[in-house]
Order: sequence, then structure tokens, then C-alpha cells
Amino acid sequence: MPPSTLHDRPSPKFTDASASRMIAGCSSLPSLPAAYLRLLEAMNNPYSSADDFARVIEHDPALTARVLRVVNSPLIRLSTPIDTMTMAMSVLGVGHLHDLVLATSAIDVFNNVPADLIDMNSFWRHSLGTAVACRVIGVESGHPDADKLFITGLLHDIGRLVMCLAEPILMRDLMQRASETGDLLVDLERDVLGFDHADVGFELLAGWGLPGSLTEPVACHHQPQRSRHYQREVAILHVADITAHALFFGSSGERLIPPLSSFAWSLVEWDSSSSRTLSDVDIQFQVAQQVVLR
Repeated sequence: MPPSTLHDRPSPKFTDASASRMIAGCSSLPSLPAAYLRLLEAMNNPYSSADDFARVIEHDPALTARVLRVVNSPLIRLSTPIDTMTMAMSVLGVGHLHDLVLATSAIDVFNNVPADLIDMNSFWRHSLGTAVACRVIGVESGHPDADKLFITGLLHDIGRLVMCLAEPILMRDLMQRASETGDLLVDLERDVLGFDHADVGFELLAGWGLPGSLTEPVACHHQPQRSRHYQREVAILHVADITAHALFFGSSGERLIPPLSSFAWSLVEWDSSSSRTLSDVDIQFQVAQQVVLR
């Protein structure tokens, strides 16, 4: 991306109470699957074993099948086939397995967003493209937990789904206005509501009990200078999101490519001009679509 695209926006406060109220007032907001909630409960129990974690997930056959499909795919790159949740737990560890279950659960539960607002296939393609770019950038820049970055990328725009469920008429109007004026949708969200989908996503994921390493990048991915504790993770997500937009990997409702923050760019040690790197992103994206969204 050329230096001419670098741009910073003013920094508002980190959270907005109105974003939390939008979530609280959304009667159609889906709940996470019972299997995921039971896994969280088991993780918080100091007496739980790996077998306990595995049994919790295996109570949901569809979830088990999807997780095992992801675990055995080129995305994870294990040398040994995994055919049980107990084996997956022993190889990946409870933390990474939790993240996989969370990611697959989130894709499944948001199935009631009005189709005239957001094409859900396109939405998850953009999310997945951002997730892949997060991991590629993370690996190439030496981040110690690129798999965690993948999950962050997958969930980064989830707040927009909440907004479409909570205020479908308003969001339809904002999307129409963005199309007519050429404004960024995220800017219109802030101008009209005083907060944006990143704030809503933060409130949702924090309410689900997810750690700051996931929630803060989601909150700050359009305004990286707001970050307090996870600046590098925020910066990688910011650059990955714009990369996914630039490569036309689906859409979360935004028609334009958001501006690239010079603050974030300075924190990411990544050569975006490398054709090999962009090829890696594209190849992994094609694989991920077949595995995660099938």
C-alpha cells in the first residue's frame, strides 16, 4: 500500500455506554450455543480435566464435526490426523480449542440478520479474509500467537451484525446514505450514533467474557491510536482488515477501503509489497473458505 494512503483520525473515548445499551435492547440478539457456554464453565472449574473439556464439545455433534474439520485442515498444519476431541485437546491445548469453538459458534449463531442489509456469505468471507491476513502478517512479523490473531480477525466486524439486528431501519438508511454520498459507513455510524460497530463488537465480546487480547483489537481496529494495552495486535488487525478490503475478500457492508493509519503501519513489520506474501494470503483464504464456511 503506498504511503499516500496513510491517514489518522481523531481519537474518541474508548467505549460508549450507548453501544452497551444497543446490545441490551436487542431482543433478537442470538445466544452462543450451549456447548460453548458449557466449555467456558468447565474452563473456569479448576477441577476440570482435558477429558471433561472434550466431552462438553462432543455433546454437540455438528460443532464437533466442524471443529475436527478445521483441526485437520491445512489451516492448522498438524502432522498427525486428529479424529477425537480428546486428541485435539492434547495437541492444541484448551486455549486454542476454545478459540476454534468460539469462532465456529459465532458463524453459526448469526443467521437471522436481514438479507437485504448484509449478505452473510460475503460478510464471513471478509471476516475470514481478515483473519487469514492477520495470521500471515503475524507470522511474518514474528508475533508469538498468530492463531489468536486469526480469531480476532474473524470476529472483528461482529458488532455490525448486532447493529443490523438491533436497528435494521437505521442501518438500512446509513448503508443507503453511504452508497449515495461515498462516505465510509463506519464514519456515518459515528456521526449519527456517536459510536460505531467496533464499539458494539467490543461490548458484545466483553459481555461474552473474552479477554482483552481479543476485545481491544476489535474495539480499536478502525482507530488504532485508541489502543491501551495491545497496540501491536490492534495494528496487525487494522492492516489485515484493509488488506482484505483491498483484495476484495467479501464485504461487511462497507463499500470503500478505509484509510490506513500511519500509527498502526509503524507498528507492523510487514512488507506488503511482497508478491509472495500476498499470494500466501490469497492461497490460505481459498483454503479457509472451503474449511470454515462449508
